[in-house]
Amino acid sequence: MPCGEDWLSHPLGIVQGFFAQNGVNPGWEKKVIEYFKEKLKENNAPKWVPSLNEVPLHYLKPNSFVKFRCMIQDMFDPEFYMGVYETVNRNTKARVLHFGKYRDVAECGPQQEVDLNSPRTTTLERQTFYCVPVPGESTWVKEAYVNTNQARVSPSTSYTPSRHKRSYEDDEDMDLQPNKQKEQHAGARQAGSVGGLQWCGEPKRLETEASSGQQLNSLNLSSPFDLNFPLPGEKGPACLVKVYEDWDCFKVNDVLELYGILSVDPVLSILNNDERDASSLLDPMECTDTAEEQRVHSPPASLVPRIHVVLAQKLQHINPLLPACLNKEESKTFVSSFMSELSPVRAELLGFLTHALLGDSLAAEYLILHLISTVYTRRDVLPLGKFTVNLSGCPRNSTFTEHLYRIIQHLVPASFHLQMTIANMNHLKFIPHKDYTANRLVSGLLQLPSNTSLVIDETLLEQGQLDTPGVHNVTALSNLITWQKVDYDFSYHQMEFPCNINVFITSEGRSLLPADCQIHLQPQLIPPNMEEYMNSLLSAVLPSVLNKFRIYLTLLRFLDYSISDEITKAVEDDFVEMRKNDPQSITADDLHQLLIVAR
Repeated sequence: MPCGEDWLSHPLGIVQGFFAQNGVNPGWEKKVIEYFKEKLKENNAPKWVPSLNEVPLHYLKPNSFVKFRCMIQDMFDPEFYMGVYETVNRNTKARVLHFGKYRDVAECGPQQEVDLNSPRTTTLERQTFYCVPVPGESTWVKEAYVNTNQARVSPSTSYTPSRHKRSYEDDEDMDLQPNKQKEQHAGARQAGSVGGLQWCGEPKRLETEASSGQQLNSLNLSSPFDLNFPLPGEKGPACLVKVYEDWDCFKVNDVLELYGILSVDPVLSILNNDERDASSLLDPMECTDTAEEQRVHSPPASLVPRIHVVLAQKLQHINPLLPACLNKEESKTFVSSFMSELSPVRAELLGFLTHALLGDSLAAEYLILHLISTVYTRRDVLPLGKFTVNLSGCPRNSTFTEHLYRIIQHLVPASFHLQMTIANMNHLKFIPHKDYTANRLVSGLLQLPSNTSLVIDETLLEQGQLDTPGVHNVTALSNLITWQKVDYDFSYHQMEFPCNINVFITSEGRSLLPADCQIHLQPQLIPPNMEEYMNSLLSAVLPSVLNKFRIYLTLLRFLDYSISDEITKAVEDDFVEMRKNDPQSITADDLHQLLIVAR
């Protein structure tokens, strides 16, 4: 088994070793996956893998082993690639077999070219996901992941943000070997039209600030590339993720942790630009991809890097304080030890939230119930377990909701604060829609992963006219709350996407939106300075206690829950008795809400 290569810095060397040993026998692919699985089981190995979430792209070496915590924003059409291909030396006519898996660019040595007519060439299929960092991820989650990551990376010494600039070493290479560089670019252009890319030596990288969104004039883009993040103000890299196995297991809005091989070949940008130029000369009837589609599906690799996935795991949650999968045997020790602390932690959390809600302990109780609620199953179209709370009685046009949201943000792994003004409702895009010109799903505010906390501030709503988009947005929010689904707009039809979003509404009177529970805020104190009060409340809590709150709120969503036969019988008897005394006093919906609260 190959073991001399550094699996973090040169994963393709490991893959090459297995391929050389096994040839075209398909078993080599499984051996590669098993090898990396075993490597990641070694002591703290995942912490040594550089993460695209924490490490800037220009710090990472091309073709190195990386990880990425992300949400699937869109799924592109499957693409074909050369799984195995053969190269021929132009001088000696010697033939060499290569693997195409985990690569964007076909590997060719000097004087070699791809033999496209070789009978040994195999064409395979892979799926491409467009992935973005987890929308609304809290700052404390990001910081916790940064603190645990022990990957060793070093920046380019001449890197300057927001500028296209080669490193000093790159400049030396270009000066010493100008002809070779020109040949490489020419070879890449020549082979680009047939899919077997020729590139000699290690490709250099174009460095750019991923989040700057500057216009890339050198690539003739008509407009700055839109990274298509669902929420405004999000940062981090978007990635084109190439999946080779079991892609049917994943769907849009899933949160994944990916381990794979980073591809940032600048030749991809050159080729895509050439393809756009060439397609403009073709007969429109013969050109199936529009220029816009090519631009979106093949963005510059320096702006949207590619990850060739070796291992992918769907995440139950993104709380770094808990084991990634709570169902595994090794996680049971952690869960059982924390279970013994549940009561004191809950009591402390209740006290903390009571202070945040200005002394209203009943509202704090309901807020805890809301924060641990989750859709645990669905009966036909009815989502069971959701618990949307409307906190009425909030001061109008004050900063109370903003500061309360900041408290919630410190407790949950992902959240978003929606200010429900007339302007926002009329102009923001809530519902994702399909852009058929670019053949992509354009994101909206409601494209959120499971267990995101959505705080809606209705106290900012004033008199005004909702136009058609505004009405659609209010309807979308109502459907989200009632049915826990968002109807994505595919122009010719609507497509239901089930979700699991915790919605908390603050309002002056009863909310315009539906809610499972309305609780009127009854403050016991009115601080003269709300910001100072909330800041002192946060600073008074020890970090260790705050972490226990975070573990409590995440863990309780995933605990198994069952009702014994005796309790079921007692509930039925009580319900029948209450209906007997006054049929109007309680309905089946009321019973359902009581069961959710009891749960």
